[in-house]
Amino acid sequence: MATTPSNGAPLRIAVAEDEVEIRQFLKECLSRAGHTVVEAGNGEQLVSVCKLQRPDLIVADIRMPGLDGLRAAAQVNHEGPPIPVVLVTSHPQDDIHSDEADYVMACLSKPVKPADLLASVELATRRHRQLLKVAAEAASWKQALEDRKAIERAKGAVMKRLGLEEEEPYRRLQRVASERNLKLVDVAKLVEKADEAYKQLEKAM
Repeated sequence: MATTPSNGAPLRIAVAEDEVEIRQFLKECLSRAGHTVVEAGNGEQLVSVCKLQRPDLIVADIRMPGLDGLRAAAQVNHEGPPIPVVLVTSHPQDDIHSDEADYVMACLSKPVKPADLLASVELATRRHRQLLKVAAEAASWKQALEDRKAIERAKGAVMKRLGLEEEEPYRRLQRVASERNLKLVDVAKLVEKADEAYKQLEKAM
């Protein structure tokens, strides 16, 4: 999973804007703040730049000839690890609140003020970091639940095969894990495979 640099750290930022003067303005504002800027003149170039250099953040105009900034950002995020996006628009009615735009962390209206740009970059970075943390925690809880289920299934298999009481299967699983320097869940999965093999043999009799 992609990570976002810590608070205040310089970023590699991809700036996509078809108007040269505005693109140069955005680049200068970000560069003066210590960030490294890679440029794109349209959506197609933004996709190519992101594939080659994988920026930490994208600043993109929504309306550009050909592939617009929103669709380009969507393509980048669908093809690789998530990259937070700050959109720039001169049309407040532009719809950026769809489910397809959950990577959009901030939106700026033209003309863009330097202070607003830098504040949006910081806001987008912070929000993205929080989302990554939540996603990691959710994945961790999900894995822990799956591991627990595997251990419970293995306990049931050991209890049935060896005719043991409730707590003894767990102690034996722990003992094997310790002796073989394995995780408890790995031993449980071995037991599940063995139990499945026994079931197949029983059916073949």
